[in-house]
Amino acid sequence: MNDRRAYPHWRDVPTRWKDNDVYGHVNNVVHYSLMDTVINTWLIEEAGLDIHEGPAIGLCVESRCSYRASVSFPQVISVGLRIGHLGRSSVRYELGLFTGDTLVAEGDFTHVFVDRHTRRPVEIGPPLRPAMERLLVP
Repeated sequence: MNDRRAYPHWRDVPTRWKDNDVYGHVNNVVHYSLMDTVINTWLIEEAGLDIHEGPAIGLCVESRCSYRASVSFPQVISVGLRIGHLGRSSVRYELGLFTGDTLVAEGDFTHVFVDRHTRRPVEIGPPLRPAMERLLVP
């Protein structure tokens, strides 16, 4: 989605010197890393996920990224986050990566929440579900 208004949560991430590849632009793996970082930072800071001791963890079972424009160091990438689907044990995050008003890339990550020890799917409950519902788009 190339409209910044479609994403209710934002985080600016500066590119680093090492993010550029030999072609002079941010390498494709960096886009995935940025999306993963923004999702997990939001989960920890806004949704109350305890990554060290909590009973449930989110495992990425699917991810996708479509590249729309080149970006290179020292640009700042603004990453927009929303939730496109919220199921019983899974959630699909949708992300837009922008420089200014230019869509650089868009992607999605699907997490399945599982018991930390058994790795069996568990229901997404509080405090995660109410926080996720705030980012859910129709």
